[in-house]
Amino acid sequence: MPEKEPNDQKKESENELEENLTGRPVKFTPIQEGSAKENTQNLDLILDINVEVTVELGRANMMIKDVLELAPGSVIELNKLAGEPVDVFVNKAMVARGEVVVINENFGVRITEILGAAARIQHLGGSAKSA
Repeated sequence: MPEKEPNDQKKESENELEENLTGRPVKFTPIQEGSAKENTQNLDLILDINVEVTVELGRANMMIKDVLELAPGSVIELNKLAGEPVDVFVNKAMVARGEVVVINENFGVRITEILGAAARIQHLGGSAKSA
C-alpha cells in the first residue's frame, strides 16, 4: 500500500473531525416547577457564602505628585456632592444606591434603591469604559 503524503493525512483527519462534529438535535428535559420546600433548600445552600460589600462615597483623579503630597489633614475633593446617594457594590458589581447615616457613632448606609438588571448591565458597560 502506498504511503500517504502529509497533506493527505491532514485532509483525512479534517474529514474525520467533520464527521464527528455533525449536528444532531439536543433533547432537554422539561423544567418542572419545584415545591417551595425544594426552592428553600436550594437557597439554603448559598446563604452562608461571604460576599464583599463596598460603599463608594465618590471618586477623584489625582496626579502622582498630588498623592505624594497628601498628609494628615489633607482633603480630597470627590466627584459627588454632600447628600448625594452613594453606590453600593457586592463583589464589585453595583447593586444599589443609598444614603449615609450615622448609627451610634458609626457610619452606615440606608438602601434607597435596588438597581434592576438593566441598570446593573448599564453600569458594567460604564465601568468597562473607565477601566
